[in-house]
Amino acid sequence: MKAAFRMQYSALALLFATVGAHAASVQVLSATVKDQVIPGATVILQKNGEASASALSDAQGKAQLAPGFPDNGETLIILKKDGYSNLVAKCPCEGMTYAMSPVMRNLDGMRIVLTWGANPRDLDSHIVYPGNNIYYASKRGTDANLDVDDTDSFGPETITLERKHEGETYVYAVHDYTHRGSPSSTDLSASEAKVFVYVGQSLVRTYYVPTGKVGNLWTVFRITGEGEFQDINTVRGVNTDSQNVIGQVSSYTNEQTAVVAANEGPANPVRSKAQNLAGESAYHAGRLDDAIALFQSAIELNPNNGQAYSNLGLSYQKAGRAAEAIWADRKAIALASGPNAATIRASSYFNIAKLYEDAGQNEDALNNYKSARREKANPVYDKAIQRLGGTP
Repeated sequence: MKAAFRMQYSALALLFATVGAHAASVQVLSATVKDQVIPGATVILQKNGEASASALSDAQGKAQLAPGFPDNGETLIILKKDGYSNLVAKCPCEGMTYAMSPVMRNLDGMRIVLTWGANPRDLDSHIVYPGNNIYYASKRGTDANLDVDDTDSFGPETITLERKHEGETYVYAVHDYTHRGSPSSTDLSASEAKVFVYVGQSLVRTYYVPTGKVGNLWTVFRITGEGEFQDINTVRGVNTDSQNVIGQVSSYTNEQTAVVAANEGPANPVRSKAQNLAGESAYHAGRLDDAIALFQSAIELNPNNGQAYSNLGLSYQKAGRAAEAIWADRKAIALASGPNAATIRASSYFNIAKLYEDAGQNEDALNNYKSARREKANPVYDKAIQRLGGTP
């Protein structure tokens, strides 16, 4: 199926090169069932906030978009379908495969989806955590599965965490299996690889492989025992087989090893603050979708904007998206600073605890109520702890 798609794409590319225009033919697949196409997905190209082209995927999961759009980093591709999380990514997107993730229900669940271009043919997802190294030769682990393994370009490769365990550190990496013995290869960096991370019904993080780098191992992110995402996003060369990738990333499982994203762009705190304020206005006006988008924009402009994460958590909570709210509150806790840091951490722990209690996960709720109480004394926290059988 993929070979036929690549032939069709080549013919289309030649046709539109001849007439001086550009068109996008993209393939839409399921992230969790190998080679399952998704018909009826809405595929939109958007530049500067306005839709410039849209189409529905056909019975083969292919969407042919109108020519004339700029197929570059200024254009976003957006995929939507009921029952699946919305997918948003930067172009170039011509000839690419996009994998849609079914909505997740578990508060502590997570899905990680890798896609890439025609080369290299085989990239492998790895997630390492205590007692586990999930990859193609070890597809099942403690509350985690490699749902889809792809060996012939484009992807997807998908790992689903049914439940992230509190106190355990997770490291996710992508290994260029095709060039596993070539640490000086640049194919991974040129692969247009993207990693999409889903929590609940939302795409919460997107990573793009750093370009212009030498190496065959992309260490993408770490999740701390407290549940905070920490970007690593570095490419380096290793000479190892798949089962020993765990040894190449094991240093990151020690949270004393500091991580800093190698290719993180310059922050813009002024614009970030303005977007956060606009998000607060939208939130108070009851426009939750707008508020969420604005807080996300504030975070993109300044990944250390803890207030924007706190506001995002409140917005997700108000919108009934509990898993996403917990994810955002965890990051707000990690970023809290200044004279109000303890108050921010306490209120975030309290919000997380309420979400767990509403879901009937009382042990998790009690632990977070106690964390709120450690940050700041409050009779509300004491009553919550007592209600769940604990001692303040």
